[in-house]
Amino acid sequence: MNDEALSGWRSRLAEKGEQVAFLKDFLKNLFRGGFEWSEFIRQCYEIGYKSFTLVGTTAFIMGLVMAMQLRPTLISFGAESMLPKSLAVSIIKEIGPVITAIICAGKIASGIGAELGSMKVTEQIDAMEVSGANPMQFLVVTRILATTAMVPLLTLLGDVLGLLGGFLAININGSVSLLLYFNKCIASLGFSDLLPAFIKTIFFGFVIGFIGCYKGYNSNKGTESVGIAANSAVVVASLWIFVIDAIVVQVSNTLIY
Repeated sequence: MNDEALSGWRSRLAEKGEQVAFLKDFLKNLFRGGFEWSEFIRQCYEIGYKSFTLVGTTAFIMGLVMAMQLRPTLISFGAESMLPKSLAVSIIKEIGPVITAIICAGKIASGIGAELGSMKVTEQIDAMEVSGANPMQFLVVTRILATTAMVPLLTLLGDVLGLLGGFLAININGSVSLLLYFNKCIASLGFSDLLPAFIKTIFFGFVIGFIGCYKGYNSNKGTESVGIAANSAVVVASLWIFVIDAIVVQVSNTLIY
């Protein structure tokens, strides 16, 4: 192994150690008194409410397009009645949580990374420490908890709108009542389908908030580092979303089957 490759491995290991230390610091401040409730509520508004339009529009169009693409295939097999079930299972178990998480990684993780990165560059975080405030508790804990709470809610709303999009697509060339459509969707889902899908959205939210805060909080000096922090936050958070998704699917399949 040459010196360049060895140096690369050392930097990666050092970064992993910094992430573990950052996680340890987060957990220590999570259970410390004086939780910033006002900042937490503000972050829930910024992360959840202001992301709803993007997530909802994407989910609705996704459900509409999926139904339009699945319908001809199911008709060819004489299984058009299976369309609501196919949509419900695919959207709620897999596509809805993952697509919502990727959208949130692009919007929320980059936003947190850029915001904290700019505060780091302009030494606002250092000023908070000098003044006796706790920047880890005020800036990091509130944002990570807000993303952990809001991503599952955004996923739930996105799933509903995605199914509504599918309902619209079905009724373009057919006629199915809304009650019958959602009865078929609900009947096709069980507790073993809903629980893993909900659990992984919690992990998705935590990873998005954690990576965004870590990249921004530990950005280097200089304005260029703000853009690097925002970009790397999206990339790393997106990769972790797929890794977590694969792990949760494997664990749930092992436990259920």
